[in-house]
Amino acid sequence: MAEYAGETRWTRKHQAIVEAATELFLSKGYLGTSMDEIAASAAVSKQTVYKHFSDKDQLFSEIVLATTGQVEERMQRVASSLEESSDLRGDLGKLARTLLAALMEPKFLRLRRLVVATADHFPEIGLAWYEAGFEKGLAPLAERFKSLSDQGFLATDDHVLAVHHFVGMLLWIPVNKAMFSGDHQSSTAELERYADAAVKAFLAAYSIQSVSLETSLAGRSSEPGAQRRTMRS
Repeated sequence: MAEYAGETRWTRKHQAIVEAATELFLSKGYLGTSMDEIAASAAVSKQTVYKHFSDKDQLFSEIVLATTGQVEERMQRVASSLEESSDLRGDLGKLARTLLAALMEPKFLRLRRLVVATADHFPEIGLAWYEAGFEKGLAPLAERFKSLSDQGFLATDDHVLAVHHFVGMLLWIPVNKAMFSGDHQSSTAELERYADAAVKAFLAAYSIQSVSLETSLAGRSSEPGAQRRTMRS
Protein backbone atom coordinates (compact mmCIF):
# COMPACT_ATOMS: atom_id res chain seq x y z
CA MET A 1 0.00 0.00 0.00
CA ALA A 2 2.84 2.36 0.92
CA GLU A 3 4.51 1.66 -2.42
CA TYR A 4 1.28 2.43 -4.27
CA ALA A 5 0.87 5.69 -2.35
CA GLY A 6 4.46 6.65 -3.19
CA GLU A 7 3.86 5.99 -6.89
CA THR A 8 0.73 8.14 -6.74
CA ARG A 9 2.55 11.06 -5.15
CA TRP A 10 5.29 10.79 -7.78
CA THR A 11 2.74 10.79 -10.60
CA ARG A 12 0.83 13.73 -9.15
CA LYS A 13 3.97 15.79 -8.67
CA HIS A 14 5.17 14.90 -12.16
CA GLN A 15 1.85 16.05 -13.62
CA ALA A 16 1.89 19.24 -11.56
CA ILE A 17 5.37 20.08 -12.84
CA VAL A 18 4.38 19.41 -16.45
CA GLU A 19 1.21 21.53 -16.18
CA ALA A 20 3.04 24.40 -14.49
CA ALA A 21 5.88 24.31 -17.00
CA THR A 22 3.47 24.18 -19.93
CA GLU A 23 1.65 27.32 -18.84
CA LEU A 24 4.89 29.17 -18.16
CA PHE A 25 6.51 28.14 -21.45
CA LEU A 26 3.41 29.17 -23.39
CA SER A 27 3.09 32.54 -21.64
CA LYS A 28 6.77 33.49 -21.15
CA GLY A 29 8.60 31.41 -23.73
CA TYR A 30 11.42 28.95 -23.21
CA LEU A 31 14.11 31.52 -22.42
CA GLY A 32 11.81 33.54 -20.19
CA THR A 33 10.97 30.58 -17.94
CA SER A 34 13.18 29.40 -15.11
CA MET A 35 13.19 26.16 -13.18
CA ASP A 36 12.64 28.18 -9.99
CA GLU A 37 9.41 29.59 -11.43
CA ILE A 38 8.28 26.13 -12.51
CA ALA A 39 8.90 24.73 -9.04
CA ALA A 40 7.02 27.59 -7.38
CA SER A 41 4.08 27.31 -9.76
CA ALA A 42 3.89 23.53 -9.26
CA ALA A 43 4.15 23.98 -5.46
CA VAL A 44 7.17 21.66 -5.24
CA SER A 45 10.80 22.20 -4.40
CA LYS A 46 13.39 22.85 -7.10
CA GLN A 47 15.08 19.60 -6.07
CA THR A 48 11.84 17.75 -6.79
CA VAL A 49 11.72 19.23 -10.28
CA TYR A 50 15.25 17.94 -10.94
CA LYS A 51 14.30 14.50 -9.65
CA HIS A 52 11.71 14.29 -12.38
CA PHE A 53 13.64 16.10 -15.14
CA SER A 54 17.40 16.37 -15.49
CA ASP A 55 17.20 19.91 -16.88
CA LYS A 56 14.92 22.46 -18.52
CA ASP A 57 15.70 21.08 -21.99
CA GLN A 58 14.38 17.63 -21.09
CA LEU A 59 11.26 19.13 -19.51
CA PHE A 60 10.58 21.29 -22.55
CA SER A 61 11.14 18.36 -24.91
CA GLU A 62 8.71 16.10 -23.05
CA ILE A 63 6.00 18.76 -23.00
CA VAL A 64 6.22 19.58 -26.71
CA LEU A 65 6.57 16.03 -27.99
CA ALA A 66 3.67 14.87 -25.83
CA THR A 67 1.36 17.10 -27.88
CA THR A 68 2.12 15.46 -31.24
CA GLY A 69 -0.53 12.86 -30.55
CA GLN A 70 -3.08 15.61 -29.95
CA VAL A 71 -2.35 17.10 -33.37
CA GLU A 72 -2.66 13.73 -35.09
CA GLU A 73 -5.86 12.90 -33.21
CA ARG A 74 -7.49 16.17 -34.24
CA MET A 75 -6.63 15.60 -37.88
CA GLN A 76 -7.91 12.02 -37.82
CA ARG A 77 -11.17 13.10 -36.20
CA VAL A 78 -11.72 15.72 -38.87
CA ALA A 79 -10.78 13.38 -41.73
CA SER A 80 -13.35 10.80 -40.62
CA SER A 81 -16.12 13.17 -41.71
CA LEU A 82 -15.18 12.47 -45.35
CA GLU A 83 -15.74 8.72 -45.24
CA GLU A 84 -18.25 9.07 -48.06
CA SER A 85 -19.47 12.11 -49.93
CA SER A 86 -22.44 12.83 -52.12
CA ASP A 87 -22.03 16.62 -51.89
CA LEU A 88 -18.34 17.42 -52.36
CA ARG A 89 -18.59 21.19 -51.94
CA GLY A 90 -20.82 20.92 -48.89
CA ASP A 91 -18.78 18.16 -47.23
CA LEU A 92 -15.48 19.92 -47.90
CA GLY A 93 -16.97 23.08 -46.47
CA LYS A 94 -17.92 21.30 -43.25
CA LEU A 95 -14.49 19.70 -43.07
CA ALA A 96 -12.75 23.05 -43.66
CA ARG A 97 -14.69 24.76 -40.89
CA THR A 98 -14.12 21.92 -38.44
CA LEU A 99 -10.41 21.77 -39.25
CA LEU A 100 -9.94 25.51 -38.85
CA ALA A 101 -11.78 25.50 -35.54
CA ALA A 102 -9.56 22.67 -34.27
CA LEU A 103 -6.24 24.15 -35.41
CA MET A 104 -7.04 27.76 -34.49
CA GLU A 105 -7.65 27.13 -30.81
CA PRO A 106 -5.63 29.75 -28.88
CA LYS A 107 -3.68 27.23 -26.79
CA PHE A 108 -2.76 25.20 -29.87
CA LEU A 109 -1.61 28.37 -31.67
CA ARG A 110 0.52 29.38 -28.70
CA LEU A 111 2.14 25.96 -28.73
CA ARG A 112 2.80 26.20 -32.47
CA ARG A 113 4.35 29.62 -31.97
CA LEU A 114 6.53 28.27 -29.17
CA VAL A 115 7.80 25.40 -31.34
CA VAL A 116 8.58 27.78 -34.21
CA ALA A 117 10.32 30.25 -31.88
CA THR A 118 12.60 27.55 -30.47
CA ALA A 119 13.28 25.71 -33.75
CA ASP A 120 16.85 27.01 -33.99
CA HIS A 121 17.64 25.88 -30.45
CA PHE A 122 15.71 22.60 -30.68
CA PRO A 123 15.63 21.65 -34.39
CA GLU A 124 15.02 17.98 -33.59
CA ILE A 125 11.96 18.86 -31.49
CA GLY A 126 10.53 21.08 -34.21
CA LEU A 127 11.04 18.41 -36.86
CA ALA A 128 9.54 15.70 -34.66
CA TRP A 129 6.53 17.89 -33.86
CA TYR A 130 5.96 18.50 -37.56
CA GLU A 131 6.50 14.90 -38.71
CA ALA A 132 4.77 13.05 -35.86
CA GLY A 133 2.02 15.59 -35.41
CA PHE A 134 1.04 17.68 -38.39
CA GLU A 135 2.45 15.59 -41.26
CA LYS A 136 1.29 12.28 -39.79
CA GLY A 137 -2.05 13.85 -39.04
CA LEU A 138 -2.50 14.73 -42.72
CA ALA A 139 -2.15 11.07 -43.77
CA PRO A 140 -5.77 10.05 -43.03
CA LEU A 141 -7.00 13.15 -44.86
CA ALA A 142 -4.87 12.18 -47.86
CA GLU A 143 -6.54 8.76 -47.80
CA ARG A 144 -9.95 10.45 -47.89
CA PHE A 145 -8.84 12.55 -50.86
CA LYS A 146 -7.64 9.40 -52.61
CA SER A 147 -11.06 7.86 -52.04
CA LEU A 148 -12.73 10.96 -53.48
CA SER A 149 -10.43 10.72 -56.48
CA ASP A 150 -11.30 7.03 -56.95
CA GLN A 151 -15.00 7.94 -56.81
CA GLY A 152 -14.53 10.50 -59.58
CA PHE A 153 -14.90 13.64 -57.47
CA LEU A 154 -11.30 14.92 -57.52
CA ALA A 155 -8.70 14.95 -60.29
CA THR A 156 -5.29 14.33 -58.72
CA ASP A 157 -2.63 11.63 -58.63
CA ASP A 158 -0.77 13.22 -55.72
CA HIS A 159 -3.23 13.11 -52.85
CA VAL A 160 -0.69 14.23 -50.24
CA LEU A 161 0.14 17.35 -52.24
CA ALA A 162 -3.57 18.03 -52.74
CA VAL A 163 -4.10 17.87 -48.97
CA HIS A 164 -1.21 20.28 -48.37
CA HIS A 165 -2.75 22.69 -50.88
CA PHE A 166 -6.14 22.42 -49.21
CA VAL A 167 -4.85 22.89 -45.66
CA GLY A 168 -2.41 25.56 -46.79
CA MET A 169 -5.19 27.69 -48.26
CA LEU A 170 -7.16 27.26 -45.06
CA LEU A 171 -4.40 28.22 -42.64
CA TRP A 172 -2.26 30.73 -44.54
CA ILE A 173 -4.06 33.91 -43.49
CA PRO A 174 -5.27 33.18 -39.94
CA VAL A 175 -2.16 31.29 -38.79
CA ASN A 176 0.29 33.85 -40.18
CA LYS A 177 -1.74 36.60 -38.56
CA ALA A 178 -1.57 34.80 -35.22
CA MET A 179 2.14 33.98 -35.51
CA PHE A 180 3.23 37.52 -36.38
CA SER A 181 0.81 39.51 -34.21
CA GLY A 182 0.44 37.24 -31.20
CA ASP A 183 -3.32 37.67 -31.48
CA HIS A 184 -4.67 34.13 -31.14
CA GLN A 185 -8.35 35.02 -31.31
CA SER A 186 -10.30 34.69 -34.56
CA SER A 187 -14.03 35.22 -34.91
CA THR A 188 -16.25 32.44 -36.16
CA ALA A 189 -17.29 34.64 -39.10
CA GLU A 190 -13.64 35.16 -40.09
CA LEU A 191 -12.85 31.45 -40.02
CA GLU A 192 -15.97 30.56 -41.97
CA ARG A 193 -15.05 33.08 -44.66
CA TYR A 194 -11.55 31.61 -44.94
CA ALA A 195 -12.99 28.09 -45.06
CA ASP A 196 -15.49 28.89 -47.81
CA ALA A 197 -12.88 30.72 -49.90
CA ALA A 198 -10.39 27.86 -49.55
CA VAL A 199 -12.96 25.27 -50.65
CA LYS A 200 -13.92 27.39 -53.66
CA ALA A 201 -10.27 27.80 -54.73
CA PHE A 202 -9.46 24.15 -54.11
CA LEU A 203 -12.38 22.88 -56.19
CA ALA A 204 -11.47 25.28 -58.99
CA ALA A 205 -8.12 23.51 -59.18
CA TYR A 206 -8.97 19.91 -58.28
CA SER A 207 -12.60 19.10 -59.05
CA ILE A 208 -13.26 16.83 -62.03
CA GLN A 209 -15.58 19.40 -63.60
CA SER A 210 -13.03 22.21 -63.41
CA VAL A 211 -10.20 20.08 -64.76
CA SER A 212 -12.40 18.76 -67.57
CA LEU A 213 -13.41 22.30 -68.53
CA GLU A 214 -9.79 23.47 -68.49
CA THR A 215 -8.76 20.54 -70.70
CA SER A 216 -11.60 21.27 -73.10
CA LEU A 217 -10.68 24.94 -73.39
CA ALA A 218 -7.01 24.06 -73.90
CA GLY A 219 -8.01 21.68 -76.68
CA ARG A 220 -10.08 24.33 -78.41
CA SER A 221 -7.25 26.86 -78.24
CA SER A 222 -5.04 24.48 -80.21
CA GLU A 223 -7.54 24.09 -83.07
CA PRO A 224 -6.73 25.78 -86.41
CA GLY A 225 -8.00 29.35 -86.38
CA ALA A 226 -8.52 29.37 -82.63
CA GLN A 227 -5.82 31.98 -82.09
CA ARG A 228 -7.36 34.27 -84.70
CA ARG A 229 -10.82 33.88 -83.16
CA THR A 230 -9.39 34.71 -79.72
CA MET A 231 -7.67 37.84 -81.00
CA ARG A 232 -10.82 39.03 -82.75
CA SER A 233 -12.91 38.54 -79.62
